[in-house]
Amino acid sequence: MKPHLAITMGDPAGIGPEIIVKACLELKERIARGDLRLLVIGSNPALHAAREMLGAEIAIPEVNETDAWPNLACLQAGPEGEPIKPGVLSADGGRFAYLAVETGVRLAQAGRIQGIVTAPLNKEALNKAGYKFAGHTDMLASLTASKGSVMMLAHGNMRVSHVTTHVALKDVPGKLTPERLRYVIERTDEALRALDLGRRKIAVAALNPHAGEGGLFGKEDDEVSAPTIARAVADGFDVVGPVPGDTVFVKLRAGQYDAVVAMYHDQGHIPVKLLGFNVNPETGTWDALSGVNITLGLPIVRVSVDHGTAFDIAGKGIANQLSLIEAIEYAEKLAAARSTAAPTNTVDTAA
Repeated sequence: MKPHLAITMGDPAGIGPEIIVKACLELKERIARGDLRLLVIGSNPALHAAREMLGAEIAIPEVNETDAWPNLACLQAGPEGEPIKPGVLSADGGRFAYLAVETGVRLAQAGRIQGIVTAPLNKEALNKAGYKFAGHTDMLASLTASKGSVMMLAHGNMRVSHVTTHVALKDVPGKLTPERLRYVIERTDEALRALDLGRRKIAVAALNPHAGEGGLFGKEDDEVSAPTIARAVADGFDVVGPVPGDTVFVKLRAGQYDAVVAMYHDQGHIPVKLLGFNVNPETGTWDALSGVNITLGLPIVRVSVDHGTAFDIAGKGIANQLSLIEAIEYAEKLAAARSTAAPTNTVDTAA
């Protein structure tokens, strides 16, 4: 029997409960034959309410941590407080989001689950509950005592890792160090290997326009990125750059590279999300999102949907489950690769 993956519900007031139910329905045959085993962690009442709202004919029995779990089950992350209403921000929603992840990490470290797939949380609700994290990545780093982690977004052949993420743009140059860039290159290479790609060619995006234009627009690309890339090449990595940011993602989409290392949040997020969002031209709104967020550098597997809680549509039954299904599939691949991989010794560096 395959080990379980955990799906943490995120904020129960968001679209997490309904996309989980929809994903389980779509994956029902795989779950039935034991090819996929899922444990949903969060608010059981919120999950059952979503199932009833959708009229979903699928059983998701409640279990305890010590039970022998069936192929699909749900685990209550903590005691219920005030009723959580779809679309309504609350401290209780943030509390459940944290407790679900905390439980998932504990079960992963104990070997009960093979990885964690996270539904979206709301940062304001999380902080209202007293958990002072910028989001899932910081929380997971704290819970696993990890000093370094790397965010990778993936949509089709668009795989983009980030040197920095949730920091002010003015602080990015100071955080681009040889140690951090080398760490991101190594983790990106590991991820491509785990995804079983025949080639692992990585391009490092330039920090400055035109890669600094010989120092006219900044020296970081020449003084930090270029020598770090040269050392990585000498050590056997297939990496090129720095490649100007206005062309590197076009080349990635064309298949010239297998991943790009972006310097900062928006540089990496915009191209992936531009391609991942399916926009309805008649309404001017997006009705589906493809793509996932993978956290590299943790001692456990963690993959997330690449969207937020969408409070404005929560509880209406219209949220799309595509990103969650993709996240589950990525988690399966990464967990399987990790179970057969030898440990590596690397230097942890923070974003």
